[in-house]
Amino acid sequence: MNFRIISALVLRYIFLYTRTPMRLVELVFWPVVDLMVWGNLTMFLQENTSAQFAHYLLFLIGGMILWDVLFRAQQGVAISFLEDVWTRNLLNVFVAPVRTVEYVTATFVIGFLRICVTVLVLSVLAFVGYHFNVFSLKWSLIPFFVNLMIFGWSLGMISTALILRWGQAAESLAWAIPFFIQPLVAVFYPVAKLPIWLQGIALALPATHIFEGMRDVLNPVIGHASWKHLGMAAGLNVVFMALAAWIFASTLRATRRKGLLTKFATQ
Repeated sequence: MNFRIISALVLRYIFLYTRTPMRLVELVFWPVVDLMVWGNLTMFLQENTSAQFAHYLLFLIGGMILWDVLFRAQQGVAISFLEDVWTRNLLNVFVAPVRTVEYVTATFVIGFLRICVTVLVLSVLAFVGYHFNVFSLKWSLIPFFVNLMIFGWSLGMISTALILRWGQAAESLAWAIPFFIQPLVAVFYPVAKLPIWLQGIALALPATHIFEGMRDVLNPVIGHASWKHLGMAAGLNVVFMALAAWIFASTLRATRRKGLLTKFATQ
């Protein structure tokens, strides 16, 4: 793996963002809108419920911020690929001596940078506007962040593989796939509130254990993350990352072998 190639690809994507201000606006606008919706709802419910219950409403803001970590990681991979399609640059990338692992790693880095920008903005606004301190998650903030980011990368590779397989008509999957699983990973409510037949599926997803762990930390009765949830999240992430890498690599090979990559990139 050549880190000069990876840095060159990352620099190329950074140029896209810095030289097109509207791309930077997209990084902040929708997350801020979501924060305002959930933050204002939390404040309203806190003012109209008992003090004991009001503390649990902070789960909504915490869930929203952590969800955006997963979503931005997935978008970093899927949207970076689509940027190459939209700018007719995809063939240039794959004709050049760029390995698949180098290309994917560059999109991972972009996903990480997108997360840093968005989470920084949300953390400041949540603290100033709604008195929610993301550092109340303590040391568990780091494994939460890392596990959600890795799962987001896995979803990004799967999204990209599906777009490669089905063509530009499937571009909407870059946005749809994260929201398809959102009801299952229990972002805003415990897994126990899901139908029994869905709970097993939910617990098979790494993000579910992170959001359950977040509620444990913010719960004044418990106050700490469960090692069981963290261990399950890490183990499942290994499985999902390996599966996503296999799906992406095999789909890309099939697309190249059938000559569909040229057709796809020039549509």
